[in-house]
Amino acid sequence: MIDDGTDWKSDRIGSALRGENPTVIRRLDAGFAVIGDVQFLPGYAILLTDEPGVERLSDLPRARRIAYLEDLDRLGEAVERACRAADPAFRRVNLEILGNTDPMLHAHVWPRFGWEPEDLVRVPVWRYPADRWRDDRYALGPAQDPIRAAIGAELDALR
Repeated sequence: MIDDGTDWKSDRIGSALRGENPTVIRRLDAGFAVIGDVQFLPGYAILLTDEPGVERLSDLPRARRIAYLEDLDRLGEAVERACRAADPAFRRVNLEILGNTDPMLHAHVWPRFGWEPEDLVRVPVWRYPADRWRDDRYALGPAQDPIRAAIGAELDALR
């Protein structure tokens, strides 16, 4: 897991704006593409808004909403391309804007794979057992550098 001694997790957007959030892959037009803290589905990424205090999509003016959704489309396609190239069992991406736990606008980009357990492959990721969310072997770390770099390269190509 990334632990650089700073408290960037308590202010993910502010730390991204200050260049201190180590999960940032790229700055996009209306947000930040970041790699997820857990990687039991390799390539999991999140789109953070770049406006502190914004909790939901409807808090943004229409033009910023559209820009945010365009960034989500771009990040989703980048994750899809990177995961397809990295794993022949890649199936699709799931895009979600939930906001039920973290009070900031963010969207999840979940890659889905054919090797997922049969009882989980067709249900929302949130049904995965708690150990997947907490086990250190699924925590973000150097092992994800290749997929992270591939997502960044795809974001650049889609610019």
